[in-house]
Amino acid sequence: MIGLPKGVTVRRDAGLYGYERALRRAGIEPIAGVDEAGRGACAGPLVAGAAVLPEGRAGIVPGLADSKLLTPAARERAYDQVVRRALAWSVVVVEPEECDRLGMHVANVEALRRAVALLDIRPAYVLTDGFPVDGFDVPGLAVWKGDRVAACIAAASVLAKVTRDRIMVERDRDWPAYDFKTHKGYITDVHEAALRAHGPCPQHRMRFVNVRRAAGLEPEGEDRPDSVGTLPDDVREE
Repeated sequence: MIGLPKGVTVRRDAGLYGYERALRRAGIEPIAGVDEAGRGACAGPLVAGAAVLPEGRAGIVPGLADSKLLTPAARERAYDQVVRRALAWSVVVVEPEECDRLGMHVANVEALRRAVALLDIRPAYVLTDGFPVDGFDVPGLAVWKGDRVAACIAAASVLAKVTRDRIMVERDRDWPAYDFKTHKGYITDVHEAALRAHGPCPQHRMRFVNVRRAAGLEPEGEDRPDSVGTLPDDVREE
């Protein structure tokens, strides 16, 4: 990943579509955004989404924003609009066992790469949320809080979040004791209580300290005050 191309600048008040407009003015397109959902969850898959939005009014997605800032109903509406309007879009699902095998950071990077590779249109530039990702074979930029300031990243975040939430609702039917439909695999008091009562199920990620404790693989004890404690080392930066 590199910085913005020489001569390309984006004003702070440029709005959600400012990055795409600035890159297109420099003759750079198509532009893909990529983001993930579920990195910090201790159960369920990691899901990555990628999207290429068209230029002009066709690429203005009603209600689009960072998926975390939208209500479930608003996310579903935005999802439908992204799927309908995008020149290309993709979703990649990385199951819990692969997350455990690779480690969360490696699994996250691999999912983002796969999502871009699956696009029907090869992008000329890739915008990622937060941290740089190598291996796209095209230039790109890591955008701080990108899902709030770049439309194609926000579109990708909606694709990933809605897809993952739907998966977790389905998996709640197979493992109803954990209430996956409500917390989507993230760590809550209800989820912790279910883990302690029933132990982990195949949807849980064994790299997470709380899951290992529930499985009897990690001793009980106080977490360090400077860490989340229930997350594996490679996702504590979130």
